[in-house]
Amino acid sequence: MFTLRSIPEANFCAQINHGAQRALKLREPSKSCGSCKIPGIGSSFISGNQPRTKEQVRFSRLKASGRVVQHAQAHGQAGTRLQADNSQMQTLELLRKGLLGEHPEAAKLREVATLDLNCLTEAAAEVRDRRKDASVVTFSPKVFIPLTRVCRDVCGYCTFSLGPKTGQAVYLTIDEVLKVARAGAAAGCSEALFTLGDKPELRYPQAKFEGLMLESISERLMEPGGPHFNSPDKHPTARLTTIEAAGEEKVPFTSGILIGIGETREERLDSLFALRELHQKYGHIQELIIQNFRAKKGTRMANAPEPPIEELTWTVAMARLMFGSAMSIQAPPNLTPNVHLEDESSWRALIASGINDWGGVSPVTIDWVNPEAAWPHLETLSAATSEAGKLLVPRLPLYPEYIRQASTWVEPSITKWVLMSSNSLGYARAESWSPGLAMDESMIASSHQGSVAVENDGTMKVSRSTTEGVRTGSSEITDLVQRAQIGEQLAELEITKLLEAVGPDFEYIRSAADALRSRLNGDEVSYVVNRNINYTNVCSYRCQFCAFSKGKTSEELRGKPYRLSLEEIARRSIEAWERGATEVCMQGGIHPEYTGETYLDILNTVRKAAPGIHVHAFSPLEVFQGASTLGISLEEYLKELKKAGLGSLPGTAAEVLDEEVRSVLCPDKINTQQWLEIMETAHSVGLRTTSTIMFGHLDHPYHWARHLLHLRNLQMRTGGFTEFVPLPFVHMEAPVFIKGRARKGPTMRDCIIMHSVARLVLYPYITNIQASWVKMGPGGVKTLLAAGCNDMGGSLMNESITRAAGASYGEELPPHEMERVILSLGRKPRQRTTLYGEAPAEQVQRSFGARPLEPIR
Repeated sequence: MFTLRSIPEANFCAQINHGAQRALKLREPSKSCGSCKIPGIGSSFISGNQPRTKEQVRFSRLKASGRVVQHAQAHGQAGTRLQADNSQMQTLELLRKGLLGEHPEAAKLREVATLDLNCLTEAAAEVRDRRKDASVVTFSPKVFIPLTRVCRDVCGYCTFSLGPKTGQAVYLTIDEVLKVARAGAAAGCSEALFTLGDKPELRYPQAKFEGLMLESISERLMEPGGPHFNSPDKHPTARLTTIEAAGEEKVPFTSGILIGIGETREERLDSLFALRELHQKYGHIQELIIQNFRAKKGTRMANAPEPPIEELTWTVAMARLMFGSAMSIQAPPNLTPNVHLEDESSWRALIASGINDWGGVSPVTIDWVNPEAAWPHLETLSAATSEAGKLLVPRLPLYPEYIRQASTWVEPSITKWVLMSSNSLGYARAESWSPGLAMDESMIASSHQGSVAVENDGTMKVSRSTTEGVRTGSSEITDLVQRAQIGEQLAELEITKLLEAVGPDFEYIRSAADALRSRLNGDEVSYVVNRNINYTNVCSYRCQFCAFSKGKTSEELRGKPYRLSLEEIARRSIEAWERGATEVCMQGGIHPEYTGETYLDILNTVRKAAPGIHVHAFSPLEVFQGASTLGISLEEYLKELKKAGLGSLPGTAAEVLDEEVRSVLCPDKINTQQWLEIMETAHSVGLRTTSTIMFGHLDHPYHWARHLLHLRNLQMRTGGFTEFVPLPFVHMEAPVFIKGRARKGPTMRDCIIMHSVARLVLYPYITNIQASWVKMGPGGVKTLLAAGCNDMGGSLMNESITRAAGASYGEELPPHEMERVILSLGRKPRQRTTLYGEAPAEQVQRSFGARPLEPIR
C-alpha cells in the first residue's frame, strides 16, 4: 500500500515525465527535482489531440518507468524502489488491458496510484475506449432550477445557500418553475436540474425539502476549521445510507466527489471505493461526477488554493481505472482549471484522462451552485471535443443502458416520455422531424431543437473549422466497409457496429454506400407507376404498430371498417391501367371471413379487368392465412395463386425479423422462421418478392443487424428478392406509441444509416435499395438517394396504411413529380416494371398524361 498525499504535498518529483506538455500549455514553468530534472506535477498530461500508435504508447510507458528508475538511483533508492516500480507498471498494464476485471481490487489500484500521471491517464483513456461508444463524449442539455436556496448546513465553500430574507419567498412558485422549464424546452433542453439546500426545514420552519450530494467520505473534513464543520448533512454515513436507499428502490443515480477541499488523495480513493461498493451491489449509479473546488468570495474558503488540472486528471484517471469502461464519468466543463477562450487544452486533457461525459450544460440558466463560472457555448465545447478526437452528443438525464432496461429503472408513468425523447442509440432525440411529417429539405435540415443543433448523425454541430481529431473512417469501420464492398459476409456484431456509427464513421459509411450504388446502378433512379388497393381494413390480428386495421366494433378509431367489393377492385384496376400503371399492389387486413378462395377470387377479378397489369399482392401473412383456411401446404397454395395470375409478392409483415421485437410488436403474427419459410417457398415456385423492414419503434441496431443477415442468407440460397425496402415507423397513430411503448420513429440518422448499411451488407445479392417517399417525403428521399438508394418505389395513386398512421404523404407522387425529385439531384429517372424491366412505351406515355383519379367509392 502506498501513502497518498494531500494536495499541498502532492508535488513529489518521482511522479512525472517530460511528455506532459503536449496536452497542457502551462502558464508557469513546473517545479522539478533539482538532482534529476524530472518535471513537477504541473505538466504530467498526455496528448489529448495527437494520435499515438500502440508502439508509441508502450515506448512512453517504458520511458516514464526508466526516468523513475533514474530518479530512484540518483537518490540511492535503486533496490526495492526499482522492484516496486516494475511491479507497479506490470499492474497498470493489466489494468489497461482489462485483465483484472471491470472492477479491480482496491489493493491493485492503490498500488499504481503513485505512478507517472502520463501512464495513469493513458491507461485510463484506453479503459474508457473499450466502450462501444468510445468515439462519443456526451452532455445533458439542461436548465438549473433552484427551488430553494435555504439550507441548514454552512459549508465553508458554498455561496448557493442563503438564509430567508424578509419579504422574499423561500421557494420558487410553480409559475416561476414552469417559466424556466418552458424556456429550456424551447432551447432544446431535456433535463431540469432541481437544486435545493439540505434539510432546510430543520433550520428554517418555512422549508420542507431534503436532498443529497456525496462529496467526500472523510469525517475529518467535519472537524472545526474543516469545510464541512457545522454541516451535519455532510456526514458520510448519512449520505451513503441515502445512496443505498436509492439503489434498493431502483432509482438511477448520479453521485460523485468534490476534490480540493482539504482531503487527501487517499481519502478521495476511499470515497470512490465506497460508491463503487454500492454500485456493485445495486447497479444504480449511472454517472460519476469528479468536480473540482472553486474558491468563492464571501466564504470561509475564499482564499483557499484551487486544485490544479493535474489533481483533477489524476482523480478522473483513478476513477476510470476503478469503475471500468461501463461507468459514465464526467467533469463539469465550466469549472475546468485554466480553460479560457484562447486555450482549451485542459478540456482535451480531461478527455485524455478518461471522461466520457461533460455533465449538464445549460444554454438558458446559470450554474446556480457556481455562478461565477459561465457555461461554455455548446459550439465551442463541441469544437474542443472534436479536436480531442471525440464527438459531442446530447443525451438525456437517463443514460442509454438504463433506457434500454426501462422496465427496471423507469417508472411506467414516465417511460413514454423517455422513449419519445430518445433515439435508437439511447441518446437525446435532438430533432423535431419524424417519418410521415410534412417537411421540405430546408425544414428537415434545421429541425433541431433550439440551441441544441445536431447534424444528420445526431452529433452536435461544430461552429468552427477543426483540424486535429478530424478523420475519415476509423480503421475498424474502414476495414468492415472494405470487406462488405467485396461481398464478404459480416457478422452480427460487425453489422451492429456499422449501424451504431456516428461522426466521421457515419459519413464514411454513407459515402461508401453511395459509391457502391454508383458502381452497381450508375446514376439511374428507377420507379414504378402503380396503384395500391387495400381491399379491407378489418383484421383479426392486433399488431401494435398498425393504425390501419380495425375490428368490426372499432369505428371510433381512425375511420370506419370497410371491405371493397370485387366490382370496385376491378374498377380501380382498370383505372390504374388507363392512367399508365404497370402494377397493382394489393394487401389488406386479415379479415375473419376471408379464406384462400377470397384471394383467388380477387386475382381472377383483376386478371379479367386489366389483363396486362402485373399483380403484386398478398403479404406472407395473407398467404399463410389462405393456405391454412384451405388446408393445403404453402407450396400448393402459392402455385394456385401464381396460376390465378399472381405476379409477385410484397415482402411485408416482416417488421423486424427478431422474436425479441416481434413478441411485443406483433405477438400473434407469423414468426421469423415462418416468414422466411413463406418467402423461400414463393421463390421456389418462381414468384419473386420484395423484402422489407419496419424500424424505429422499440427496436435497436442489433435487431436490424439480425434482420439483414436473415435476408442476405435467404437471398444467397434463392436469389428471389427484387429489392430491399426499409420502412421507417410512422408513430403518430400507432397503438404501441400511444401506449407509451415506442419511440417517435427513427431519426434522420437512423434512416440514413439503415439504407447505407443495407446497401453494403446485402451486396452483391440484393442490388436495389428503395427509399420510401411515403414515409420520408420528397425532401427526405433526396437525402436517402445520396446514401446508397437507387429506387423510389411506386407512385401509388392511393395509399391507406401509412396515412392511417398519421403520415402527411401517400396519396400519389405522379411520374413528373418523381422525375423532378430525381433530376434535381443530377440523376437519371427510369420508369420500370415491378421486376425492374423497362416499362412499355405506351404506358409511360399514358402515365404522364393521366387524368385525375375518380373519387373513391
